[in-house]
Amino acid sequence: MAAHGDSLCSVIAINRKTVDKVLSRLPEIEQTSEMSDFFKVLADPTRLQIVQALTLEELCVCDLSAIVNVSVSAISHQLRLLRSMKIVKNRKTGKMVYYSLDDDHINRLINVARKHVLEE
Repeated sequence: MAAHGDSLCSVIAINRKTVDKVLSRLPEIEQTSEMSDFFKVLADPTRLQIVQALTLEELCVCDLSAIVNVSVSAISHQLRLLRSMKIVKNRKTGKMVYYSLDDDHINRLINVARKHVLEE
């Protein structure tokens, strides 16, 4: 195992060309802030469980309540937040409202995260 000091450069030498190249390709601070908020929303275990369930099936609030084992009102609250972040969308059929992932990017992100944590 490397010592703590091994992770630091022993000299200060900034490669201005490389730094400028990276800086030119980084997102603006507003985008970075929005991305941070996106990941904060998914950092909650209940919301992440809702999103994972929706990777498998379009579900109504009652179904999600049974799957996640929290009240319908708590699920509704979480779904409002997920909708505001464009993570989930809904559609109404008669008196029923069904939720699904907003787009395939969310599904891919969840699947990549799942694969990452299962790696050895």
